[in-house]
Amino acid sequence: MTNRARAWARRRPLAVDACSAVALMLLGAVFLLLAPPELRPAQLWSAVGWSALGAVPVALRRVAPWPAVGAAVATLAVPVLARHAPATQGLVFLVLTYTMAAHQRSRPAMLAAALLWVPVVLVNLLVPLHGVLDTGPAYLVLNNLLSASVAYTVGRAVQTRRQSTRMLRERARFAEASQRSLAEQAVVDERRRIARELHDVVAHQVSVMGVLATGARRVLRRDPDAADEAMATVEETGRATLRELRRLLDVLRTDAEPAAELTPQPGLTGIEALVEQVREAGLPVTLRVDGAPGPLEEGVALTVYRIVQEALTNALKHAGRATALVRLTVADGFLAVEVTDTGRGPAPVTDGIGHGLVGMRERVALYGGILRTGPRPGGGFRVYARIPLESAGAVPA
Repeated sequence: MTNRARAWARRRPLAVDACSAVALMLLGAVFLLLAPPELRPAQLWSAVGWSALGAVPVALRRVAPWPAVGAAVATLAVPVLARHAPATQGLVFLVLTYTMAAHQRSRPAMLAAALLWVPVVLVNLLVPLHGVLDTGPAYLVLNNLLSASVAYTVGRAVQTRRQSTRMLRERARFAEASQRSLAEQAVVDERRRIARELHDVVAHQVSVMGVLATGARRVLRRDPDAADEAMATVEETGRATLRELRRLLDVLRTDAEPAAELTPQPGLTGIEALVEQVREAGLPVTLRVDGAPGPLEEGVALTVYRIVQEALTNALKHAGRATALVRLTVADGFLAVEVTDTGRGPAPVTDGIGHGLVGMRERVALYGGILRTGPRPGGGFRVYARIPLESAGAVPA
């Protein structure tokens, strides 16, 4: 049987079992037609009809197993009424015994076997059948019990094999997933090791550049040639450092990350455009700047921009009908950014803090700053960050 045929059979068990019932009915009709005259019922077509009726439980054996068992037991009344058993009756009982043993747990399967074969034994003992009187009831009982035992044992063996195959497949799937996870973890660990090594190389080269630049500045007036040579070395070291940085970024970039954009990273000058975008999205935002920030490192400016972006995005998502205020303050050697809104605050998260807030905290901590987030006393939500300008390498205004 092809895979397509197996899939079709799994999706349509009633159709497959109905075909099996028809096959049993035809087989019973053949038995009746080929039987010796002394064993053939007097009313042949009536016997064929009873055989067809007796095969119906086979069509229900998987979609309605217990009603099928009940219907099969009900057909035991036929020998009492017609003085002969349907030709399909024995095969139907064997098929149902196998089906219940193969698809049910142990106790339900044993119960089904008892419900099927105990009435059969009683019928064999109490109702002698036409044409088999010379065999005796003991022979019929022994024959039926042996057949039932074989059908039950085969069914349980099939179920055990099916469960074993399922467990092996699950183990193989788990092993494959574990192997893939270990391979990915090995790649990550190797990338981290290479990144640390490249970081040490880059840090050393930048330190050399700083020392050479300091020496060149000191000897610039009294020995221009030496200063020029030092600056040439700085130039070459800078190019080498840039190459190493590119290699570092290539190592850290994963396959799932999109290609890097070529546009410059946003900074403080992009906050005004960001505020305007949020206004157009439906959240009234006010921008207030207290003091004049001096030249900032690009990383610090990008950190401030990302904090404002994340805070306004959360307010736009969760604040509802509210207003927001973005305040930048430069005072006492610190740059402070505060984003407040009058809404209902962000939705709670299961781990106590969202990924966006984690990212903000990591960015601020990188430059020695602090971050505070939480609901405001008067309602709404507040995000506050303060970064020391001296540690950021900025020159206050």
